[in-house]
Amino acid sequence: MDETMASAPPSILITGCSSGIGHAAAQTLVQRGWRVFATARREHQVVRLQEEGFDALLLDLACSDSIGAAVDEILRRTGGRLDALFNNGAYGQPGAVEDLSRAVLREQLETNLLGTHELTTRIIPVMRDQGSGRIVQNSSVLGFSALPYRGAYVCSKFALEGLTDTLRQELYGTGIHVSLLQPGPIASRFRENAYRAFRDNIKAATSHHAVTYCALEARLAGEGPSAPFTLEADAVIRKLIHALESRRPKARYHITVPTHLFAALKRILSTRGMDRVLLRATRGERET
Repeated sequence: MDETMASAPPSILITGCSSGIGHAAAQTLVQRGWRVFATARREHQVVRLQEEGFDALLLDLACSDSIGAAVDEILRRTGGRLDALFNNGAYGQPGAVEDLSRAVLREQLETNLLGTHELTTRIIPVMRDQGSGRIVQNSSVLGFSALPYRGAYVCSKFALEGLTDTLRQELYGTGIHVSLLQPGPIASRFRENAYRAFRDNIKAATSHHAVTYCALEARLAGEGPSAPFTLEADAVIRKLIHALESRRPKARYHITVPTHLFAALKRILSTRGMDRVLLRATRGERET
């Protein structure tokens, strides 16, 4: 490694930086001395990030050309090096499983799983050549515990966790560390985006679940926290910093009370018992 590279700050690519966890992560890591490449999927979001002083680029996880262009530009700017990747970009498509069309489910997977996978596989050779790197996947409590009316999102996060566990094993001994963050409810624009996806893609009025959808829409459109124990994005950032900077990063980081609780319950309850707990929790949420 030459002197210039040795003295350069560590670099990281973060997806989904327009708001919420991604934006907070970009802000914090810049303050900690990282060179942050903050990406977003819409041009006006990139412009806003640039106006805030970020090294911002366009990156749409649903588009291979966009992924390739962003990676090529970042590597051009860094001289071919990237120290970390935080796969944060995702959205949630609400709706009962029977109301999800093939096209809608595919769209969810293109962003939350397939785009994330493609981006990661483009970065791995860079990290392998430099002999080090950190890959952090932002999953969810719904990456290991299903809830009704979140089937598309649950599907994408369960798959992401399985793919990530496999990747972690395959990269053992390469100097590349792979970690999963598993947040519960976090204050962000996630609900706003989910509401838009619901209105665009679910035919609520003609669904068997029409009554439930009325309550679901009221929750998505409402003010304030969408679920109990909602935390600010800083709760995730603290774990992200450990995953990026610790000598021994963890494979998984449980974040928020629901994530710790559901993980513990899954270890001690039968499947039917866990279903009863989750259905009761969901029913209470709909009535809130």
